[in-house]
Amino acid sequence: MTSKNTASHHGAHERKRAAEPDNPKVNPAASDNQIKDPEDWVTGHEPMTGAQASYLKTLSEQAHDPKAFDPDLDKAEASKRIDQLKSGKGHQREA
Repeated sequence: MTSKNTASHHGAHERKRAAEPDNPKVNPAASDNQIKDPEDWVTGHEPMTGAQASYLKTLSEQAHDPKAFDPDLDKAEASKRIDQLKSGKGHQREA
């Protein structure tokens, strides 16, 4: 490629990139609310996922709090319990 062709090629590439919309997964807008409260999840009432169950089980074992794992939690409850265990606050028992 000659330097003229190289410059032309780079210019075309830059124009193409400028015309394409940003990929929100690569460049999320600062105003996007990517983290929703589990209470606001549309599917929060569904049973927790296998990944959630596995992670929650591991965290409860590491925290020496086997009661923190409950196989009947829904997605939202499991997410909150995982956050509690990760923050070191542990499982908050209901009275």
